[in-house]
Amino acid sequence: MTPQSPLFADRTDAGRQLAARVVAAGVSDAIVYALPRGGVPVGLEVARALDAPLDLMLVRKIGAPGQPEVALAAVVDGGVPQMIVNEAVQRISGASPLYLAQEKALALGEIERRRHLYFGGRVRPDPAGRTVVVVDDGLATGATARVAIQQLRARRVGQVILAVPVVPESRLEALRTEVDQLICLAHPVEFGSVGAFYADFHQLSDDEVLDQLAVAARFAGGS
Repeated sequence: MTPQSPLFADRTDAGRQLAARVVAAGVSDAIVYALPRGGVPVGLEVARALDAPLDLMLVRKIGAPGQPEVALAAVVDGGVPQMIVNEAVQRISGASPLYLAQEKALALGEIERRRHLYFGGRVRPDPAGRTVVVVDDGLATGATARVAIQQLRARRVGQVILAVPVVPESRLEALRTEVDQLICLAHPVEFGSVGAFYADFHQLSDDEVLDQLAVAARFAGGS
C-alpha cells in the first residue's frame, strides 16, 4: 500500500534521511554518483554528509511502446554505452528490435546533450579502485540503477553501494545481488510509483541540476 501521507517532504528531505543511514553504515572515502535528474538532490545530501565528491551517471530509461512509464530498457553513458533490456517487458509489449534501436539512439542523444551541459570542462573524479555510492530518488524496477552499476563495474571501481529512499519489496533481493551493500529507507509491498512517497516530486530542470552541482563543488571533497 502506498503511504497515507508521504514519507518525504521532497528529495532534499529524503536525501538527508538517507545520508544519515549511509553515514551510520560506516561509508567513507567514497564518490557519490547520482542518477539525474531526480537523484541529484538526494545525492547532494549524501555527498554533503560524507564530504565526498558528487558526480553523475547519465542514464535514460526507454519506455515500452505506448506505455512510456513501463521500463523496457535503460541506457547509460560511458566509453562504450551499455543497454539493459527487460526481456519480459519486451515480449509482452511486442517491442521490435527496430523500436529499441531507435529509442536507444534518442536516449544517447539526450545523454550527450546532458553531458555537455552538466559537465562542461569540469574535471571528474576517477572511480577506479574507489568505493562508489549510487543514489536515486527511488527505484520502481531498478533498470536504470542496474545499468549504471554495470558501467561502474566496467571502470574497475572498488565497493559498490546502492542507496535509495524507497524500493518495492519485490525488487530488494534482485538489487542486493547487483551490489556490495544496499541501503534503503523504505521497501513497501504495494508500491505504485516513486512519486507517491513524496509530497513534492516535481520534475527537476537542467538549471536545478546545475545549481546542485555548483553547491557540491564547494565541499571539501568536491571535484
